[in-house]
Amino acid sequence: MKGLILTAGNGTRLRPLSYTKPKPLLPVSNRPVISYGIEQLAEMGIKDIGLVIQPHQEDTFHEHLYAYAVKKKMRLHYIPQYEQKGIAHAVAQAEDFLGSDSFVLLLGDNLIDDSLQKLKESFEQTSAHGTVLVTEVSKPQDYGIADIKDDKLIEVEEKPEKPKSNLAVIGAYIFKSSIFNAIHSISPSARGEYEITDAIQWMIDHHYHINYVKTAKPTFDVGTIDRWLKANQWMLKRFGNSTDADFLDENSHNAVIIPPVVIGDNCTIEDSVIGPYVSIQSDVIIKKSIVKNSIILKGCHIENMPYEISDSILGEKTKLSGNYVNDNTIQAVFGDESTFFLSCKDKSKDKGAD
Repeated sequence: MKGLILTAGNGTRLRPLSYTKPKPLLPVSNRPVISYGIEQLAEMGIKDIGLVIQPHQEDTFHEHLYAYAVKKKMRLHYIPQYEQKGIAHAVAQAEDFLGSDSFVLLLGDNLIDDSLQKLKESFEQTSAHGTVLVTEVSKPQDYGIADIKDDKLIEVEEKPEKPKSNLAVIGAYIFKSSIFNAIHSISPSARGEYEITDAIQWMIDHHYHINYVKTAKPTFDVGTIDRWLKANQWMLKRFGNSTDADFLDENSHNAVIIPPVVIGDNCTIEDSVIGPYVSIQSDVIIKKSIVKNSIILKGCHIENMPYEISDSILGEKTKLSGNYVNDNTIQAVFGDESTFFLSCKDKSKDKGAD
């Protein structure tokens, strides 16, 4: 069995951050989001993983993922997708790599808390041509929705106006190579994409057995700023605080760290309050500032901020500085190498002016 992870999306809802780095490489708890999926495939015993990428991004992915692949003794194969025409179209680009092997399909910007082992077990025990992971969602109109009767998957529909259930097909699947018969037989949807839900429905209609596994554990699509922050919160909760006493002794002065927080290498934190739910990458300097529920990327410098930084993401090498600190807050998204200076008038000096 092989693995296939789709990573060629444009990440338009995460701009400007996705201009400089593919969305699956953006960090959650200081690790590329795609690395969690790679580890899940490793736990299933999979050694060969295909990554469907945009052209000319191979070096970028290799730089960030090589260490994970070596650690897990896995081989990464890069497969270009020259046009983004949907999930089924992306899978079709990997047909030569996958050959006649069964494969696990993951979406590179998804986080799934549940083990994928039971997906594999269900696939193998039932001799299915495909197994999909489903979960209950609050807004089924936003997902591919599964209709299940008598414990049997009978229909899937992409973003239905009138959903027949609240069970969404989320970003984890296992298929036999027969999925390519379906992909080559379907037409683009109304939005011009080859939908994986249409391919699954084609298989159901042509009497290929497709089954499902339901999970009640958290799943995240790291596709928007809000979802990215929520995924970071969840991962920090799961793995706890990674900031140890040695860091506090050597790299911080008069700093208060409120777990869960993760702090990268070569960081300096002085006269500041950090946390809860903060991820800080390497080479970051924070002085006389308050930061909570935020993601701070490499090389940022934050000093004398007059507002509490909350619910924010700072791109690489962002610089924030100010004049004094009060109880106000600021919420923002800063692209890589941004510079932001905030100067606030001290209202206390106006007292008695009349």
